Amino acid sequence: MGLRCGIVGLPNVGKSTLFNAVSNSAKAVASNYRFCTIEPNVGLVNVPDHRLEQLSEIVKPQRIVPTQLEIVDIAGLVRGASKGEGLGNKFLANIREVDAIIHVIRCFEDENVVRDEGAINPVSDKEIIDTELQLKDLESVEKKLQRTEKAAKSGGDAKAKREVEVLYECKAALEKGQSIRSLQIAKEDFGAIADLHLLTVKPVVYVANVGEESMHTGNKYSEELTKAAKAEGAEVIVLCNNIEAQIAEFDNEEEKAIFLAEYGLKESGLNKLIRASYKLLNLITYFTAGVQEVRAWTIENGWKAPAAAGVIHTDFERGFIKAEVIKLADYLALKSEAACREAGKMGIEGKEYLVTDGDIMHFRFNV
Repeated sequence: MGLRCGIVGLPNVGKSTLFNAVSNSAKAVASNYRFCTIEPNVGLVNVPDHRLEQLSEIVKPQRIVPTQLEIVDIAGLVRGASKGEGLGNKFLANIREVDAIIHVIRCFEDENVVRDEGAINPVSDKEIIDTELQLKDLESVEKKLQRTEKAAKSGGDAKAKREVEVLYECKAALEKGQSIRSLQIAKEDFGAIADLHLLTVKPVVYVANVGEESMHTGNKYSEELTKAAKAEGAEVIVLCNNIEAQIAEFDNEEEKAIFLAEYGLKESGLNKLIRASYKLLNLITYFTAGVQEVRAWTIENGWKAPAAAGVIHTDFERGFIKAEVIKLADYLALKSEAACREAGKMGIEGKEYLVTDGDIMHFRFNV
C-alpha cells in the first residue's frame, strides 16, 4: 500500500540510529553534529507477526513474505523551523509526504552528545516540534480561510460556509497550541482541509530514547514524556536506540536470541515500535497461504473483500467474484485448508464482506 512513517525529532536525539536499527534496506549516517541528515533516508521494515510462523509450520511454504512499512529518516528540526530556520522548509516538506510520525525524544544524559536546548527536558523538546508544526499549519489554514470566506460571502454556497466553519475551528485550535488530530473532525467535514495536507493531522507515536540502564524500566524523563503524551491520547515506546542498533546487526537468529537474553529481553523493542506504528495507521493484516508462499497483506481496517483483493492485483478487484475465507483460529486448529472446508469452516463471501485481522483468504475473479 506504500504507507510511510517519518522519524522526526530535534538534532542529535537518535533519529538516524533508530532508522539504522529498524531499516532492512538502507543505512543512514549517525553522527554527533547538527543536520547530519539532510536528504531523507528511506528504508523498508518488515512488520513482525508471529502468525506468519504459525501458518508456515503447517503449510511448509517455499518462502515467507511479511508485510512492510516504509520508514523515512527526516532531518532534525530546530526552533523557528516554521519560518525557515535550519532546514525548516525542507524538513516540513518531507513530513507532508508521510502518513504517520515517529517522534524521537532524548531521555538520556550524555555530556558527549551535543544538545542546543540546555538541560534534558523531553516535554519541552516535544513542544518545540509540536509548535513548529502547528505554526506551519496555521499559516496554511489562514491562507485557505481568506480564499474560502470570499467564496462563502459572494456565492452563499452552503458547502463553502461549512468549510469556513471547519477552518475557523482548526485556526482556533492551532492558536491554542493544539494539533488538528485532537479535533476529531468528522469524515464529511474533512474535505475542508484535505487539500492542505496539514502536518498536525498525522498520527504520532513517541519514542523515549533512554540509556542502557533505563531500557527496562524507563526513567524520570520517559515518565514525564509519557504523562504529556497520555494527555493527547498518544503512545510512548521506551527504547535504547544504541542497543536496538546492535541487535539489528545480528543476521543469525540464534546469536540474536543470545544477545537479547544477555540484556533480559524477549524481543527487540523495535518490534513493539513497528507494531505500534502499524496500529497507528489503522492497519490490519490478512494472509494468503499456499505451498509457494505464506504471505501477509496490509489493508486498512474496514475494507471490504474486493478492495483487499486489489492489494494483490488490480485485476482481482476489478473482476472480483467471491472470496474463500478461513479464520486463523480454525486453520491453526484443523491444520489444513481441506480440513477446514470439510468441517464447514471455510466461508464463501461476497463483495460486502468486511475483512477482519488474521483472515486467510483466497480470491476468485474473472476479467
